Amino acid sequence: MTLSQTIVDKIIRQQILVDDLSNDELAEFCQIANLAYRSGSSIISDQDYDFIYLAALKERDSNNPLLKTIEPEGHEFSEEKVLLPEIMLSTDKAYSWGEINKWIERLEKSAVEIVLDSQDIQIKATPKLDGFAGFDDGNRLYTRGDGKKGSDISRVFERGLAVYNDSGRGQGAGEIVVKKSYFEQYLSDSFEYPRNFQASLIKEKELDDKAKQAISEKAALFVPFSDLPTWKGDIKKLISQFDSIVERVLQMVDFDVDGVVFEVTNENLKNYMGANRKFHRWQIAFKENKDKAQVKVLSVTPQVGRTGKITPVAELEPTLLSGATIVRATGHHYGLVKEQGLGAGSVIELTRSGLVIPKINQVLKSAPVKIPKLCPSCSEALEWESDFLMCVNHDLCPAQVIGKMEYFFKILANNDGFGIATIEKLYEHGIRKISQIYALSASDLSDMGFGDKTSTNLVNQLKRSTNEQIEDWRFLAAFGVVRMGMGNCENLLKTYPLNEIFELNLEQISAIDGFAELTAQMIVTGLKIIQTEFNLLSRYRFNLEITSLQKNLEEFAHVLFGKKIVFTGKMQGSRDKMKKHAKSIGIKILTSVSAKTDYLVVGEKVGQKKIESAKKFGVKVLSEEDYQAMIERQMQKNSLQLSLN
Repeated sequence: MTLSQTIVDKIIRQQILVDDLSNDELAEFCQIANLAYRSGSSIISDQDYDFIYLAALKERDSNNPLLKTIEPEGHEFSEEKVLLPEIMLSTDKAYSWGEINKWIERLEKSAVEIVLDSQDIQIKATPKLDGFAGFDDGNRLYTRGDGKKGSDISRVFERGLAVYNDSGRGQGAGEIVVKKSYFEQYLSDSFEYPRNFQASLIKEKELDDKAKQAISEKAALFVPFSDLPTWKGDIKKLISQFDSIVERVLQMVDFDVDGVVFEVTNENLKNYMGANRKFHRWQIAFKENKDKAQVKVLSVTPQVGRTGKITPVAELEPTLLSGATIVRATGHHYGLVKEQGLGAGSVIELTRSGLVIPKINQVLKSAPVKIPKLCPSCSEALEWESDFLMCVNHDLCPAQVIGKMEYFFKILANNDGFGIATIEKLYEHGIRKISQIYALSASDLSDMGFGDKTSTNLVNQLKRSTNEQIEDWRFLAAFGVVRMGMGNCENLLKTYPLNEIFELNLEQISAIDGFAELTAQMIVTGLKIIQTEFNLLSRYRFNLEITSLQKNLEEFAHVLFGKKIVFTGKMQGSRDKMKKHAKSIGIKILTSVSAKTDYLVVGEKVGQKKIESAKKFGVKVLSEEDYQAMIERQMQKNSLQLSLN
């Protein structure tokens, strides 16, 4: 190494600029930064690495060996390296539409050479996860290493790490990630970046309590690339809708995402284009350049959320960034305000990508901070809970009451008209509970100042929300109990019916797979708080689709119970309804065929790839008719058993 630690530190602090570095020094710094990133101890941001240092190296020395090899994983693993079941290449990267367009031109040129009409080129796009890459062959999990050899880190599955969507082991390449929402709420005070936390899950040392908790609550996961949500379309759509596609794909998952991966799905074109030593030519990752600006903070305003959390909002000097004028940005929580000196007169580094909410990267110049002592909504004294400033006046705080009512209708998602403006107006006229809203008549609403037509429409929307069928877990989630999002509500109601949940104790809930003791305690407390309101609303007889109890299914176990099934092709009935019914009787639905798949159920116009995969992995193939016959025979057996009992 030619760069001393002192020089590296000065580069990080930008006391030595990129222009002051030689090509060799720049390449060495990129290598140091890359190794630190992959070991979970980033020294610069991912954006700075891509758009400042690596971009400069490409411009100056495009043939540098660093740009031609697969980035190593870091040095934190002491295990002997072993051959990977498959070579794991890097992904070529584009940082502008111009680079994407050049990639498309290469696709079209290759298509001409194999006599494929360019209009027939099919593309899929998936989120580019910012996690820890690995390969799962069903028996062992490996790090990517140098693409050919990696370390055996199967211990992460032995520690209880789950696979995304419970889709099973053996799906090949993927990444270990942590849910972004979970990280921000429970881990951001202990880890600077999600990647730092993800690296801690893999290391040989004993896991700390926070890591164990994240694994037990399925917030930390292994996500197979084949299981990611996708956008699919042809070249024409990609060109005409590129910006909207990128925006949509970036929002598809609750994980840290640093770009969008585009790839060809035509097998003949993929085979023809092949790969070089570093990446597949038929695949590319688009990483959007995030504009940055140094912005002066005019003031910091506290905002109250529905749970009582006080969020600092920085009021900024109007700044043009990525095509929009930014005047406000959230400061995450008041622990950061206090720690970094985010106050009136401070200077921040602000980023914004496309239409995404502006983000404060760091405070460049601190200023005296003003920590509120009273809630800005109800004037009650605030309390600290870890790094979060909280208003605990949950029942009487106007902002929290309004937020909870708005949240109910938003989660129910089968009504119109009950946005924040309507809810605030109802609050002004004494409405404090959802049950009070459902008791209103059109004349009541007219007396509050709503127009006659609007009043009638609102009452009709209330009726619609009770008549239009919704899942029972969605109804429960709408009450906004802490740790009771839609996923947890569905899991709870697979074990206990809705009318029994208020009698559950800590032991019963914590015994459910995926519910840690801390979560269970918060749920028990939260259910007691909403019970009266729940009972009042139940009088309106909401049309609830009841979740099937898995404990009942096990009493009448059938040959497909617990089996992993993939549905493919055009079905005589609705494929979505078939999946929904299968899930309700204890079948696990997968989206791709792997060694862990039990059955492939096929309709018409089935893709050859899934059939070939089924043959490769020895998966039994059923026609739609055979599958339905198996289900019907089992239903008849269950009916007979019930009658005998």
